[in-house]
Amino acid sequence: MKPLRLSLSLAAAAFILASSGLAAGSMTDARGLTLYTFDKDTKGTSTCYDACAQKWPPYLVEDGQESGEGWTRTKRKDGGEQWVYDGKPLYYFADDKNPGDAKGDGLNDVWHVATR
Repeated sequence: MKPLRLSLSLAAAAFILASSGLAAGSMTDARGLTLYTFDKDTKGTSTCYDACAQKWPPYLVEDGQESGEGWTRTKRKDGGEQWVYDGKPLYYFADDKNPGDAKGDGLNDVWHVATR
């Protein structure tokens, strides 16, 4: 099954939903890499830094990207700006190497594939 591309006003948002290997509604970036949420984050604020951010890199805002409905940004204490969807900062998992990988889902019962 080919991935379904969803076009939003968000420049980052050629999001692929329901790509192969992922459940319907799962969120990925434009390259098809899975996005995750972290239960220990507080509403709109990341708590993942240092060693955590090496294993779980934040989904950072790039220059010129605009937000769409449900999307906001949060300033990180390490100087970056991170995408937040529905109040949840978004991350990648370093061990996911290919589109559709979701090796981080459920890790330590606090990491989950982001969903719409």
